Amino acid sequence: MDASPTPTTVTAIAGDGIGPEVMRATQAVLAAAGARIEWQDAVAGAEAFRKGVGSGAPQETLDSIAATRVALKGPLETPVGFGEKSANVTLRKVFEMYANIRPVREIPGIRTPFAGRGIDFVVVRENVEDLYAGIEHMQTPGVAQCLKVITEAGCERIVAMAAALAEAEGRRKVTVATKANIMKLTEGLMKRVGERVLKEHPSLVHEHMIVDNAAHQMVVRPEQFDVCVMTNMNGDILSDLAAGLVGGLGVAPSANIGDEVAMFEAVHGSAPQIAGQGLANPTALLLSAVMMLRHIGDFATARRVEHALYVTLEEGRDLTGDIAAPGQGVGTDAYVARVIANLGRESARVPARDYRPIAMRHWPAAPFAKPAGSREVVGADVFIETTEDPAALGAALAALAEGTPFALQTIASRGAQVWPPQGGTTFLVDQFRARFRLRAPAADPNPAVLELLGRIGQGRRWMHVELLQRFDGVDAFSKAQDEITARA
Repeated sequence: MDASPTPTTVTAIAGDGIGPEVMRATQAVLAAAGARIEWQDAVAGAEAFRKGVGSGAPQETLDSIAATRVALKGPLETPVGFGEKSANVTLRKVFEMYANIRPVREIPGIRTPFAGRGIDFVVVRENVEDLYAGIEHMQTPGVAQCLKVITEAGCERIVAMAAALAEAEGRRKVTVATKANIMKLTEGLMKRVGERVLKEHPSLVHEHMIVDNAAHQMVVRPEQFDVCVMTNMNGDILSDLAAGLVGGLGVAPSANIGDEVAMFEAVHGSAPQIAGQGLANPTALLLSAVMMLRHIGDFATARRVEHALYVTLEEGRDLTGDIAAPGQGVGTDAYVARVIANLGRESARVPARDYRPIAMRHWPAAPFAKPAGSREVVGADVFIETTEDPAALGAALAALAEGTPFALQTIASRGAQVWPPQGGTTFLVDQFRARFRLRAPAADPNPAVLELLGRIGQGRRWMHVELLQRFDGVDAFSKAQDEITARA
């Protein structure tokens, strides 16, 4: 497919440090390759923070992206002392760019311990949920918590994206990597939904792999992977690990894709130590721009740019200092000139891959809600701040529950049961989870919960409560790692 005769308007966020240099270099190559793009410059990152924009993304930038629906972004920094949030995370969340796509392909001419292995896979990372929802609390002055939020809709979206990408690129296998053996509800949801979604794609082989084993396998035998899909934090870590196999973050492209907006970015840092010196390597942003060209349907120009870059790297002439042979590095301009000179040539070493548009499912704007045939509350976990001995605390809380619909079942510290005692040694902190079970199911448990909290609060601090629910007869809460059978 050739470029549309009508130019595509793209928001260009040059970014910080070497960002403006790699953006100019990328734009020069795209122009020489014949890409019909009109650039709309916008600001995010350090410059925005210094102007007092706490999110790092000014409204004018958000308006530009909303209008163009496509952005190319250089590296951003969050300066110490300015701003409260990552501008990168802000942009992803504002536009619900739920899929982070990180190709991991051996690049000719880039020397790594894995060169010659033919590595060619894609990490697909859920981009807006999980621990990155940013829901954190200090429960006591010395105990912090972060809530891991995983939704069924989020899992379905990201696995469907992984499957659609695999089919668009002619790939054959999708690996769902989770920590479902430990986090059976959150990571387990990703495993279960992944298996269900991938059954709808019979042309694809699909497998589940424990994520720590996936990290091991990426180093031991990376050739086995084709498309690997993960929740947000797992994907964040393993996508960087995978980039290290083929040359590191300095040459790693990425895309952030949602229903309405797509943003393509280099994932390396802003490298302020070399900014303005004409030494920056634009390879990562160039490869990200190749992904952008495919997204807007200009597959022919994408191929021209990609192969010109590959030929340049294969020849090993006029490479920037970070990838050149020692003592043979050149500046950004000479590298860009060499890539432009190689436009129209094709690499003989990079296997051909036909790319087609990704058949994305458009998700409804209405809030997702999964109905339950039946639901009941069977108890409550109350988190309490105290330095009491567990035996004394257990006796006191059991006594407080007398005369209420609740009975104390267990007390845990950092997930380890400390009452009733089981032997062994547990290091204690001033935060305990007291699990209370209802003596009998209640149609409306709220009055009983409020009464229980009122009793506890008369002499102790409680900071958090979670209802223990059962949906369709199945417990919807985790058992403590060493929890004993309910005593109620």
